[in-house]
Amino acid sequence: MAEAAVTFLLQKSDNWLSKELSLSDDVKVGIKRLNSELSMATAILKDLDAQREQSNQIQQWIQLLRGVTYEIEDVLDMRAYQISHQNTHWSIAVWSGIGNHSIGSLIKEIEANITSIKDMRTSNEKTVSSHPASTSSAHHESGIAPLYTPEGEIVGVEKQRKELASWVLDLERAYKVMFVVGMGGSGKTALVKLVYDQLKTDFDCHVWLTASKSVSSEELLSIMLSKLCNKTAQHSVNPSQALQDLASTLNNYLQDKRYLIIVDDLWTTEVWDGVKYVLPRNNCSRVIITTRRGNIASSCRESWVDVHRIQALPLEKARELFRRRSFPQSGVFPSATGQSSWVENLLGKCEGLPLGIIEIGKVLSREKSESELKKLHDSLQVEVASGQLSSIGRLLLLSYDDLPYNLKCCFLHMSMFGEYYLVKRRTLIRLWIAEGFIPTTIGKQVEDIAEEYLHELIERNLMQAGELDFDGRPQTCRVHTLMHKIALSKSETEKFCTIWTNHRCEISKQTRRLSIQNTEFTMANKDMRHLRSLFACLKTKTTIRISSGFQLLKILHLDGASVDAFPKGIEDLVLLKYLCLSNTRIKSIPSSIGQLQHLETLNLKHTFVTAVANALTKLAELRHLLICRYNFYGYPSFDAVIGFNVSTEISKLTNLQKLSFVRADHKLIRELTKMKELRKLGIIDLPSNSGPILCEAIQILKDLYSLNMTSLHRKEVLHIQGIDNPPPLLQRLYLKGRLEKMPQWISKLHDLVRIRLKWSRLREENNPITILGELPSLLELQLLDAYKGDRLDFLAGRFPKLKILDFDQMEELTVIRIEHRALPCLQKLIISRCQNLGRIPLGIENVPQLKELRLGDMPRQFVEPIRRNGPMRREVEHIQKIHSTHLQNGTHCALDDLS
Repeated sequence: MAEAAVTFLLQKSDNWLSKELSLSDDVKVGIKRLNSELSMATAILKDLDAQREQSNQIQQWIQLLRGVTYEIEDVLDMRAYQISHQNTHWSIAVWSGIGNHSIGSLIKEIEANITSIKDMRTSNEKTVSSHPASTSSAHHESGIAPLYTPEGEIVGVEKQRKELASWVLDLERAYKVMFVVGMGGSGKTALVKLVYDQLKTDFDCHVWLTASKSVSSEELLSIMLSKLCNKTAQHSVNPSQALQDLASTLNNYLQDKRYLIIVDDLWTTEVWDGVKYVLPRNNCSRVIITTRRGNIASSCRESWVDVHRIQALPLEKARELFRRRSFPQSGVFPSATGQSSWVENLLGKCEGLPLGIIEIGKVLSREKSESELKKLHDSLQVEVASGQLSSIGRLLLLSYDDLPYNLKCCFLHMSMFGEYYLVKRRTLIRLWIAEGFIPTTIGKQVEDIAEEYLHELIERNLMQAGELDFDGRPQTCRVHTLMHKIALSKSETEKFCTIWTNHRCEISKQTRRLSIQNTEFTMANKDMRHLRSLFACLKTKTTIRISSGFQLLKILHLDGASVDAFPKGIEDLVLLKYLCLSNTRIKSIPSSIGQLQHLETLNLKHTFVTAVANALTKLAELRHLLICRYNFYGYPSFDAVIGFNVSTEISKLTNLQKLSFVRADHKLIRELTKMKELRKLGIIDLPSNSGPILCEAIQILKDLYSLNMTSLHRKEVLHIQGIDNPPPLLQRLYLKGRLEKMPQWISKLHDLVRIRLKWSRLREENNPITILGELPSLLELQLLDAYKGDRLDFLAGRFPKLKILDFDQMEELTVIRIEHRALPCLQKLIISRCQNLGRIPLGIENVPQLKELRLGDMPRQFVEPIRRNGPMRREVEHIQKIHSTHLQNGTHCALDDLS
């Protein structure tokens, strides 16, 4: 909302004041006065934000105030640029952009503007106060409609209904609570209402409560007691009853009863905390809570709490619901090709969300011509925000309104990416940090705080996780298409960013962020001094030249742009914090990059850069240096990772946290000991004689959580036995190259969650699973040509948390045996190119939780027995997904589904 941008800029201006910008005392006093004014303005904006219906005067006042904050940002950024840049010509050019005024005179002008805005607010104060904050009807709509939806109109919940009913009737535990979690409009209330109506008479008493945002725990308890007592007429309820008495009365009433309680639309942890301690945990009672906020459910660690996450409707069920709402008479889609195509497109925008399907279906029941369908499709953002689909917008906006201001900024940032776009988690985190959305906290890394922000947005169902990593964290994330429309609409209203989709788009002087999507954009001769972030994916081959109008840019994201050289003029972006040129064809880094003194992230992954200029070592603020290329064609090869050469001067970058993949030499390894902030290190081309100094360096890097080491060539030995005190926080370990014996220090890595041993060629007396099986936190193990023995035995009690087990090219291996109660958490088993392995692992039926078996280029005699009706099929019948692939022509895989 409005206060988010202002509060955010207020924090930034405080930060600027704390830095040395060579400001005079008078100027600093003036800026502090501005901060004081902005602080008061922020408090007012928060109050105004509660008013869903804002007058035109209030909206104008908010826009003027936002403009003032941007003026302050311009002044301070221009001053920072002037100090950072050593070229007088550029300094004068930038300063002329604000009319050759001094900072002092500009501050006076800004103060005058603030005074004018305050006067405007004062004159309108009576008008504002005479229109009290309206209560949104969205809560009412979301809570009432599902309660009165006929059962026959609810589609696609049969399986979930059966599961929830089974949970209610299960008498294994005396007391249970179920959180039903999903985004707004996902059908939580409708599902629970079906189960409630079906089973409520099986209980001694039952009650349905609607929490909503405005209800306190005391009010909820009072309503609960009132409803229960009115049904039995055994108790009278005093509305003014003290909380303690109220809780005692309710607890006594429920003490000897088996009850079913539904709390619909819960928004705060505090309300549930105030209710749960009142409810007696006995008699197989059940409580079901619906909420959008999965973080509330996740915060409940009690053994009697379960979570059910609502799934999107599968395509066929979505079509069925769509047909019922759009074409109630015929029940079939239109046959005309043009109409059918637009209907499918609109259905796709809903992504299985019942609310979207129902509301768009209602509109289509009236509009069915091809032109009308196209018009609705092309104007979907406007219709959801304020048109005939505004009921969708109002309901989804409740989740956005509930966010604290810092998370609002992070959510709105997703509008910079196109719909359906999967953003890499690490990329998003580095962007949020560069934007300044993530506050610094003593004792915590800013990257860790950003991870928490992302996790909360996903838990609140404003963002969605894409493919999950082995440890449960998302590798990518995105926003639901309809929620993306909300982000675009709010971003436009808040002047958060401008989306450039064609040449008719306008870029105002308040545009701080510009995202160029699906079109071309010429940077030359454009005055963009107001711009701070630029996203562009330029598909036409071009030479990018940064004009003098972009000097205040702080983020430049050109992932996948069709360029083969560094942008010309980039050395003049001296305030740049983030530079991404990944997936481009650039081959070298200019020495002028040393002028980017504020750069924190340099992402050149999947480019053709193999060396970096010494000037790079001048970038004292650099935290992430990402330079590598992967040559994967089918199965991984030893030399698949292409790293880069760097001088020993790299050790000057003492803030660097991520360095991968560097080519080793003795001097460089010694210098690594000075980089004590490193958290992730990837180093390749390690010669055997580097062992002693490498071991010494690793022991000094105490904050490492990821370590990747590759020997000079496949037969070169990695001498890493001499580590006595490995990094205590190490979570990921990748060793590629010959090992004479299994390093004993690995047994000390109690936080290790992933280890990959490749081409280790360990002898039979150095069976790696002897040590690895004792690691308490290990989730993923990959062995690629890592062991020369012919047998692996997985004993009971070993690998207590392992989820993924991967064998590849274990040519001598003939038998894998799994004991009963071994691998209790294993979910995925991968076996590839193990030509002498005669059969599936013995005892695989002892792993009932195994969900996926993936085979790669395994011999026919291994695969045939586990096909349907095969002699060993019974042993794998419990596995949901069984796939066998065969590499063809070196790159393409033929998939054989054996499920």
